[in-house]
Amino acid sequence: MTRLEKKLADLKSAERKGLFIYITAGTPTIDESLRAMVAAEKAGADVVEVGIPFSDPLADGPVIQASSVTALKNGITLETILDMCKKIRAESDMPLIGMGYINNFMSYGYSGGSAAYDGFEKFIVDAKAAGMDGVIIPDVPHEESADMRAVCKKHSVHLTEFITPETTPERMKETCASASGFVYCVSNTGTTGVKKIDYSKINAKILDARKFTDVPMAVGFGIGSGEVAVQAAQNSDAVIVGSAVVKLLHAGKFDDAMNLIKEIRAALDK
Repeated sequence: MTRLEKKLADLKSAERKGLFIYITAGTPTIDESLRAMVAAEKAGADVVEVGIPFSDPLADGPVIQASSVTALKNGITLETILDMCKKIRAESDMPLIGMGYINNFMSYGYSGGSAAYDGFEKFIVDAKAAGMDGVIIPDVPHEESADMRAVCKKHSVHLTEFITPETTPERMKETCASASGFVYCVSNTGTTGVKKIDYSKINAKILDARKFTDVPMAVGFGIGSGEVAVQAAQNSDAVIVGSAVVKLLHAGKFDDAMNLIKEIRAALDK
């Protein structure tokens, strides 16, 4: 089993909901984001999503967009992020999932070769060596990800599949068939950010998805408190919290960010 599979299996055995925390690498500073990733586990996170900044993050709302701008100004690079993963791995076995956009991965270490996925495979190899367990690439639809799925499978790295409240049964069957690690259950059709969402829609879709796969389900988008996390977690195995934590970290409110993670962890455990 991979670190991620073991963590999710252990949570299921203990009848606990998983808590994934997204943290933008490089904001408010590179060192502070690294400190936050390490501290997040102590505050109750089971998995950390390492946010890889990009200039045009189409799935992200204003909070994560702003944090990405700061991180890029701070000089964050994929190489820096992998070095951060190595430092985390030196003191923790917590699963790490990189979330970024395909341009970053395709251009990684690119030297002008003709093979379309040379840069992507080089990144996956280096990411695995650095201690990263999977990647989330929201701007690549399932229909265009076959080559990337093959690369990830070859190197035992998870490539996350998605479902949304609008996913049809036919598409759900297809995406779930290749699901690895966990399925990202997007709660609404907008971008990331804390907002009022009716989680009953995605919770109903999760029940449908379980007909096609045993891979754990994690709900993301809109979660900013313990109360909302409980609503989102009704039928899922885990929840994903990003903007609410990133907003506090970006503002320099480190302790408040950690307290929010503790609050959500406590609510899920109840």
